[in-house]
Amino acid sequence: MIVSIKPVTETGHDLVSLGEVMVRFDPGETRIARTRNFTVWEGGGEYNVARGLRRCFGMKTAIVTALVDNPVGRLVEDLMLQGGVDLRYVLWSKFDSIGRESRNGIYFLERGFGRRGAVGMMDRGHTAISQVKPGEIDWDAIFTYARWFHTGGVMAALSEHSTAVVLEAMLAAKRHGVVVSFDANYRPSLWKERGGRRAAVEVNRMLAEHVDVFFGHDGDLSAELGKSSQGPAWHTIESFGEMAQNVIRHFPGLKVLATTMRRVHSASCNDWGAFGYANGKVAEGIRYNNLEIFDRVGGGDSFASGLIYGLLMGRDLKWSLDCGVAHGALAMLTPGDSSMATLAEVEGLMAGDGAGVKR
Repeated sequence: MIVSIKPVTETGHDLVSLGEVMVRFDPGETRIARTRNFTVWEGGGEYNVARGLRRCFGMKTAIVTALVDNPVGRLVEDLMLQGGVDLRYVLWSKFDSIGRESRNGIYFLERGFGRRGAVGMMDRGHTAISQVKPGEIDWDAIFTYARWFHTGGVMAALSEHSTAVVLEAMLAAKRHGVVVSFDANYRPSLWKERGGRRAAVEVNRMLAEHVDVFFGHDGDLSAELGKSSQGPAWHTIESFGEMAQNVIRHFPGLKVLATTMRRVHSASCNDWGAFGYANGKVAEGIRYNNLEIFDRVGGGDSFASGLIYGLLMGRDLKWSLDCGVAHGALAMLTPGDSSMATLAEVEGLMAGDGAGVKR
């Protein structure tokens, strides 16, 4: 087994995620500034992983987050209920009638097409989850029966408090023998007031000491900012192996390093794949060249949930990578942040199923 995972229990969760969950306003095929109607979805990097594991792979998952108790917060709750993720650990804060003290996060995202890239606009300042402080969540109770804990750089970036809560949760998870995964997921808008890329890397390096499975690359962990810190990674299996060995040398506690590979030809056509490293060996996931994209948001989160599913099921690194890449690809072929795929569809795509009509 690549990572040591606690056995399944009837009362526990296969995975618990910590992160912000927002309302996404989607203008469909038109643009934010021109639309008169929006479709709403729930979304958030860490939450998307828990939802994918629940809805596609049938695992028991929960989300730790905070919401303001007003109609928007209850809309997020209703959307999450449809996703099947356990909401017992959601913290509710009182609404002050105008949102001065605390708010629920929202964001607007229009899909790109061809040479027109996707456009996102966040409205997530001073949200309820960004104000949660260490000591306010009973992590020992949460992790007594949990098997896996997932969080990421988005949650860690929300505030200084959020970084401290992520660290607190990781330390508690390790005390209880829970696997810890972390998706670096750098967002320039979130780090703008906290020191930019340099500050994000410093936080990542501090947290990586307590991580088992890291989603990211050397640019997320390098002591010195370089070319790899400035954009998405692209590797051959040889260059990935060299990079991974260097990362593991500096962070020997990491059991798995996984990195998605995306080459953008246009907003609606990407090459998509992934590499992974574990136990001194490198594996390359299935590769989809010229993948036609419908909505790319959430592809990386669905990759993470697919890979985690494979590891939870005791599959090898290659199978887990293939599962993640296929699940991520399917998530980008439907609207919204979250996967709409089934396990049968993921396994079919892994096996090379075509796009013909199934009757």
